[in-house]
Amino acid sequence: MNKKHFKYINTLFVVLPMTLIMAFVGLIRNYGFGEDWFFKFLNAWSIMLPVAYLSAFLIIPKARKLAEKATNKDKTQSVRP
Repeated sequence: MNKKHFKYINTLFVVLPMTLIMAFVGLIRNYGFGEDWFFKFLNAWSIMLPVAYLSAFLIIPKARKLAEKATNKDKTQSVRP
């Protein structure tokens, strides 16, 4: 697989189940299993998925940089005598 496409597919496989879970939990907490709950779920999820997918491309690189800084600080501190 092309490395360029891997990033997009990998992000989709992370975002897809997360948004399904979040939409389901949010719907149940706010409305319960009332009338037409499934359509409310699909409506909420159809909005969440593209927003989360696009947001992931902004958040993941910044989170990676922060994690690298945090782990590099730990390494430099443990090396000191």
